[in-house]
Amino acid sequence: MNIAKFNHAHPSDSISKWIDTLFNTSLADVIGTDSMLSSPSVNITENDSQFVLHLAAPGLTKQDFNISIENDHLVISAEKKSEKEESKEGKFTRREFNYTSFKRTFPLDDMINREGITAAYEDGVLKMTLPKKEESARKQISQTIEIK
Repeated sequence: MNIAKFNHAHPSDSISKWIDTLFNTSLADVIGTDSMLSSPSVNITENDSQFVLHLAAPGLTKQDFNISIENDHLVISAEKKSEKEESKEGKFTRREFNYTSFKRTFPLDDMINREGITAAYEDGVLKMTLPKKEESARKQISQTIEIK
C-alpha cells in the first residue's frame, strides 16, 4: 500500500501547479482532519404493514443518536467526538475512521403510525420500523377541483 502525502503548493510554484493542487485535493487533506460532516447510507423497504429503515452508522453507540419527529419529518442525527489519543499500536500514518456528526431528515406520510415507531442499533446499523396505520385510521386525502 502506498501512502500519499499532501503536497502544499507554494507561492513560488507556477499558477497551473497551484490550481492543479487546489482542485485535486480533498478539504480533509487541506485542513488535516477527518471530522467532516457525513451523510450515512440508508436503505428503506416497504411491505403491507410497515416501512423499515436501515441506516449505516458504524462506530457509534445508541447514546450518540438523537431521533425525533419535527414538522412531519423523521429527524435522525448523531454526533461523536473525535478520539485524540494515540493508537495502541503506535502513531497513525493514515487515519480514515471518520467520527463525525450527521443529520438525516425523512418526510413522514400520513399513513405512518408515529406512536408505533421503534428503533434499535446493532452491529453498526440503526434499524427503524415505521408501522403503517390501519386502513380505517388513514385520512382520505382527496379533493374535487371545480373547473371555472
